[in-house]
Amino acid sequence: MTTYLSLGERLAPTLRDSSARLPVVIGGCGSGRTSLLFCLRSLLGGARVCQYVDLERIVSTPERFVHALVARSPFVADGIACVSLPHAPREAFDTAVQFFTNARTPEGAPATFLVDELLELRTFESFPGLRSVLDDLLRTIAHGFNKFVFTTRFMARARRLLKHLDEVELVPMPPLSADLIGTELQADGEPRQEAAELAHDIHTLCDGRPAYVEALKHALQRMEGTDPISALVALVEPGGELHARLRFSYELRLHRARGYGALKAILDVLAQQEPLTLTEIAHRLHRTPGSTKDYLSWLEDVDLLCTKRKRYTFADPLLRPWVRVNNQPELPTGQEIAHEVQQYALARLTHFPRPPAPASPPTPTAVAHPATPPEEVLEQPIGVRGPGNIIDFD
Repeated sequence: MTTYLSLGERLAPTLRDSSARLPVVIGGCGSGRTSLLFCLRSLLGGARVCQYVDLERIVSTPERFVHALVARSPFVADGIACVSLPHAPREAFDTAVQFFTNARTPEGAPATFLVDELLELRTFESFPGLRSVLDDLLRTIAHGFNKFVFTTRFMARARRLLKHLDEVELVPMPPLSADLIGTELQADGEPRQEAAELAHDIHTLCDGRPAYVEALKHALQRMEGTDPISALVALVEPGGELHARLRFSYELRLHRARGYGALKAILDVLAQQEPLTLTEIAHRLHRTPGSTKDYLSWLEDVDLLCTKRKRYTFADPLLRPWVRVNNQPELPTGQEIAHEVQQYALARLTHFPRPPAPASPPTPTAVAHPATPPEEVLEQPIGVRGPGNIIDFD
C-alpha cells in the first residue's frame, strides 16, 4: 500500500546517513510493520543487501539465536562461522552483537538489517550475565557502519524501555487514511462518490489498521456487495480472518503481561462498558484502587488499554466486541456475533459520521446569441470562449 511506500521512502535516506539514529517503528497488531520492512528491502536493493530477521521466530537461547542468525545470512563477518560459534550465553550474545556490527555483503559493502520485534531480545535477560541486552546491542551497533530498522508491536514498552537511549528514534506506524482507501476502491472499479462513502465506513470500522482494512475489502469483493457491516460479521465469526487476528492479539498481549486472570477480568468489565475510571473498575472487580491501578498499568504496558482524561478504553476498538462475544462458556452463535458487530458499527459510525458530499457544480445554461458568421468563428483562437460557446478548453 501507499502508506508502506511513503514511510519506506522516508526511512530509506536515514539508512544512508551515518549520523542518523536507529529507527524503531512502533505499531499495534495489524498496523503493517512487517509489510513496511519488506517494502524497505525492495527499495534498498533486495535480499542480497538486506537481511530480514524475525526475532519472534529465532529467539530462544543466545546460542541457538546466533546460530540461526548467521546460518541464514547473506552476509559474512571475519572470524564468525556456524562451525565455531560459542556455547555459553554471554559469549553467544556478544558474538551476535559482533555479527550485527561487522557483517558485510559479499562485495564488502556495509550490511542492512531489517529486524522485526526488537523487544523479543529481552528473553535473554533470564540468562546469566545478560541483564541489559537492549542497551548493550543498540549502543554498540549505533557506532558501526551497518544500518538497521527495528520494529515492535509493544508501543508503550518501547517508549518506556528506550526513552533514555539517544541513539534510538521511535517512528510511529501511521494508520491508513480514508482518502487512501477510497483511492484504492476507485482503482478496483467503484464510482467516486460510492468509493468515498464506503472508504469512510471501512476506515471507521477498522480504525485505519491496514490488516483489518485489507481483510474487509477482500470480504466485500467475495460477497460482491457494499455492506461492510455484514462483511465484518463474517470476518469476526469463529474461523474468520479477523477472529483469528483478534484472538492472537488478545492472547499474546495477555500472556506477556503480569496477573493474567485479573487482567482478563478487567478486559471483561470494559467490554461491557467503556470508558470507565479507576474507581469504577475497582468497584466492579471488588478490588482496592491500589491493586486495580497496578493491573491497569500492566494492561497499558502491553497496549491492550489506553487512557484519556483518566478514563480507560480498549486500545483496539474492534477487540472490544470480540471480547464481549467470546468471554462465555461456549462458542457464540451467529446471531450473537451479528448483534455485537452491528452495535459496534452503529456506535462507531454515529461517533464518526461521513463527511458531507461535495456540492455538485451548477449545470451551465446555454444563452441564446445571434448567430456568428462562419468566417468570424474561424478567426477565433482555440480555447477562447466565443459567442454561444459553453465549454472553455483552457
